[in-house]
Amino acid sequence: MPDRPPVLTKRTLDKDLDRLTHVEDASKYVSRKLIAPGIGVVFLGLAMLFAGVYVFDRPGAVLVIAAAALAAYMALNIGANDVTNNVGAAVGARAMTMGQALVIAAIFEILGATIAGGEVVKTISSSIIDAVQVPAGLLAWIMMAALMAAALWINLATWMNAPVSTTHSIVGAVIGAGIGAVGPGPVNWRVMAEITSSWVTSPLIGGIIAAGMLFLVKTFIIYREDKIAAATRWVPVLIALMVGSFTAYMILQLEAPGSFSSSTILLLGVAAGFIAWIIARPLVRRRAQGLENRNSSLRVLFQLPLIGSAALLSFAHGANDVSNAVGPLSAIVRVLLGHPLGDPTAPPLWVMLIGALGISVGLLLFGPRLIRLVGEQITKLNPMRAYCVALSTAITVIVASWLGLPVSTTHIAVGSVFGVGFFREWYTRHSKRRVAYIRSKAEVWTVEEPLDPNTHEVRRRYLVRRSHFMTIIAAWVITVPASAALAAMIYWVMFALFV
Repeated sequence: MPDRPPVLTKRTLDKDLDRLTHVEDASKYVSRKLIAPGIGVVFLGLAMLFAGVYVFDRPGAVLVIAAAALAAYMALNIGANDVTNNVGAAVGARAMTMGQALVIAAIFEILGATIAGGEVVKTISSSIIDAVQVPAGLLAWIMMAALMAAALWINLATWMNAPVSTTHSIVGAVIGAGIGAVGPGPVNWRVMAEITSSWVTSPLIGGIIAAGMLFLVKTFIIYREDKIAAATRWVPVLIALMVGSFTAYMILQLEAPGSFSSSTILLLGVAAGFIAWIIARPLVRRRAQGLENRNSSLRVLFQLPLIGSAALLSFAHGANDVSNAVGPLSAIVRVLLGHPLGDPTAPPLWVMLIGALGISVGLLLFGPRLIRLVGEQITKLNPMRAYCVALSTAITVIVASWLGLPVSTTHIAVGSVFGVGFFREWYTRHSKRRVAYIRSKAEVWTVEEPLDPNTHEVRRRYLVRRSHFMTIIAAWVITVPASAALAAMIYWVMFALFV
């Protein structure tokens, strides 16, 4: 009897269709994963095209175009890893959504980098390695190797979900490539000592300022009988502090050298803060109408100031950390086009735009994961604590950028978060005002149940997560030697292949 052809039953057909559906779903998932890297590659191509328009008829144009691609790659990694610190606290406190945070940070990063980023770029491009002791051709390759090494290291750290310092990465890479090329002689160790000291002191200063501000908020607002009246009085003062410091910083960045004395700039900052205080008072009072006398109501009053401080921090970060991407590119452009590295003029605008746009694109494509880490997983934040973190970080970065010091915004922002967390631990254990307030309100403990700061509930709710603390400190420690060693190896490979 001849074999019968197989009959395709309905059940078999359903299975085959299910398999096709799973394959289609899997392909869609993979394609979504490839969208962000694809856009990143397109941005690198545009950066190369952008650079080529300006240098196509100059000697060394090919090297400048390649350096522009590396600077754009570095900028993308800065946006993915470092910018997250600017808005992490605001997102963790639920003062803004992830989408709002990404848009605000992207806009103000571009403004900060293009308006006020030139001073720190000069430090990265010409102060770490003494150009007098290094032939111009070698200096260009040193900066190329530094860009590639720093970008690769940050990319690896982002993939491992570790918020490392991009400033550490580029400075360590410049030193490593320089030593690999000509030995330790050309390294400006005095400048390095200044930069290294700022790495140590800046997170401590940021943490102390954040803790001090939180102490003031707790003392004058949170633990008052009439919280809303206290907040109506003090929130405009905090807004004035933010506006005044930002105004003084902008004058320092945009003025011609010697135009204003320090006292004049301080007075202008105070005047701007006073005007902001006058404007904020009726706005805060109107927003406070109808709010209940409870802590949750305070979050409403701190929401807008927190958004403003996050925007300020993004501007300050753009001014300071754009140097990590375009500082080496600026050095390469000056060397290959025959301009002295010590030239006091600002870097070319197209160089600054590559860094500014790259940071914002990297943030939009790859930033949300580390935003959640900084904002939600180190310590518990609410709008009041997050405002202290953001404003403290902004003030510290602004001062550093004014001085031309390439500090790590990662260190300062995370240091401020830790400062807030550790202060809450101390305050929980030692504040008589807090103990008396909680007992009077009978929120958690009764008078018959003494407040024990070592109870599991206190430790669970208030302690900083030590695992994150140790992981972040370890990442900070290893970044400089790792990026330096990688840069030296990349330089040797480049030298063997191209020089």
